[in-house]
Amino acid sequence: MHLLNFTPMLASNALQFAIGKATPEGKTTMGALFVLSLFSWTIIITKARQLYIARKWSKKFYAAYSATRDPMDIKRRSEEFDGSPAYQLYIRGADEVDYHLKNNPVNVKGRPVPVSDPTLGHGNTDIIARSRTTKISLASYEAVKVVMEEAAGAEAMALEKGMIVLSTAVAGGPFIGLLGTVWGVMETFAGIASAGSASLTAMAPGVAGALICTVIGLLVAIPAMFSYNFMVTTIRAITQELDGFASRYANQLEHLYVDNRPLSEEIKEANETLATRIVGALKRDAATEELTGFTPGN
Repeated sequence: MHLLNFTPMLASNALQFAIGKATPEGKTTMGALFVLSLFSWTIIITKARQLYIARKWSKKFYAAYSATRDPMDIKRRSEEFDGSPAYQLYIRGADEVDYHLKNNPVNVKGRPVPVSDPTLGHGNTDIIARSRTTKISLASYEAVKVVMEEAAGAEAMALEKGMIVLSTAVAGGPFIGLLGTVWGVMETFAGIASAGSASLTAMAPGVAGALICTVIGLLVAIPAMFSYNFMVTTIRAITQELDGFASRYANQLEHLYVDNRPLSEEIKEANETLATRIVGALKRDAATEELTGFTPGN
């Protein structure tokens, strides 16, 4: 059986011949495509690394967060998951909650837990929520949500940064190459018309030099197209997970750290606190008068 001999598509002599016969306009086009390809591959490599790290550390962070019932535990343990967009959102929200707990606290009385059966999934959370005596107000919680929304937007922008280069390579690469090809063919036909010779031997070098621009344009666009589609899908998945986590995180913070007592209960507790202070002041005054009555010289 005889083996078939195939001429390599990227044979060095064919490339050298086509590039050597390219017009100055064609070579300028190839230079522009080379620069675009350089930027495109830089984005592909750096973005692939960024997305790999984001998926890897996000998976670890979600596992650590799901393993605890208190959303502030990861911050208190000083665990770090650098590279995870969800962790960056988490730490921004946790820092804001911690700030309001220290500077704008709302002191409440611990409440009895109506259900403390450990077999129930919500039991531990209710114990934590009802046993806390320091919380934040609804106004402070709104500030926390604003910070979390800003963090989510910043992380989404960081994931999408540089993707415009790939989309430009996908959409513009073939057209830039086609421009060089059409320009080169135009120059070839113009030269043939001036020389008065229309033989294939006279046309072939110019046409080959023109077509190499289209080949290079496609070589720039094809890797960028596959990379762009894969990365856009990955970024969309990460941002959807991030939005879901942000909603879950905000809900748990509200349940555990926000003072959601009814207005009647707040008024009742405020009246009890005020009454306690008044009684304490009266007792101190009575004790002072009693001691003053027994002072020598009266």
